[in-house]
Amino acid sequence: MNIDLSPALVKRHGTISPVSAERLLVDPVAAAHRLLGATLAGRGVSGIVVEVEAYGGVPDGPWPDAAAHSYRGLSGRNAVMFGPPGRLYTYRSHGIHVCANVSCGPDGTAAAVLLRACVIEDGIDVARSRRGQLVRAAALARGPGNLCSALGITMADNGIDLFDPASPVRLELANPPTALSGPRVGVSQAADRPWRLWLARRPEVSAYRRSPRAPVPGASD
Repeated sequence: MNIDLSPALVKRHGTISPVSAERLLVDPVAAAHRLLGATLAGRGVSGIVVEVEAYGGVPDGPWPDAAAHSYRGLSGRNAVMFGPPGRLYTYRSHGIHVCANVSCGPDGTAAAVLLRACVIEDGIDVARSRRGQLVRAAALARGPGNLCSALGITMADNGIDLFDPASPVRLELANPPTALSGPRVGVSQAADRPWRLWLARRPEVSAYRRSPRAPVPGASD
C-alpha cells in the first residue's frame, strides 16, 4: 500500500521524521518495527519504546493469529483492535495488570502492537512514585504491566487517539531503528512466530519466557 506521508512529517533533531497514525496503516509486524524508538508520553512521564509484540486478527483476515484477543471476532472487549490505526487498546493481564497496545492496519481489520518496555527519559521521579522508590531505573517500565504503571496508563484510556495532542497519553514516531526479533512472551498459540521485536543491548528489555502450555519449540507456527 502506498501512502503519501508528506502532510505527516515534522522536523526532529535535524531530520525529517514521520509522526502520523498513517504510518501504522500497515501489517502488525511492520507497525511493530515503526513503534520501536517512538516516544510514549503519559501523565508526567515519557520514555522511548524498546520492546514490542505484534498481534494479528481473525482466521479469515489478512493476519490470522490464534494468540490475538481478536482471533474469535469483534467484541466489546477488543473493539479497538478493529478500529483505525493509532488508538490505544488496553486490557488487564490476569485480571490485574493493565497492558497497552497500539492499533494498526486498516480501519475494520484487527491488528495491534503490544508495548512491552520503555526507557524512561523524563519524569523518572513520577515513575518511581508509581512503581516504588527501590525499583531500578532499567526496571521501571520493563514489561507491559510495569510500563502502564510507570506512565499512569489505565483502563479508562482505552480507545484514545495517541496522535491527538489533547490525549492524556501520546505517541511520537521516530525513524525505526534496527531490531532483533524472536517469539512472543507467554503465548500458548502461534508460539514460534518471531513477532516480538526489541532493541539490542537494552537492559529494559524483558526476558523471554515461553508459556508452559505452548508446544515444544518448532511445533507451533
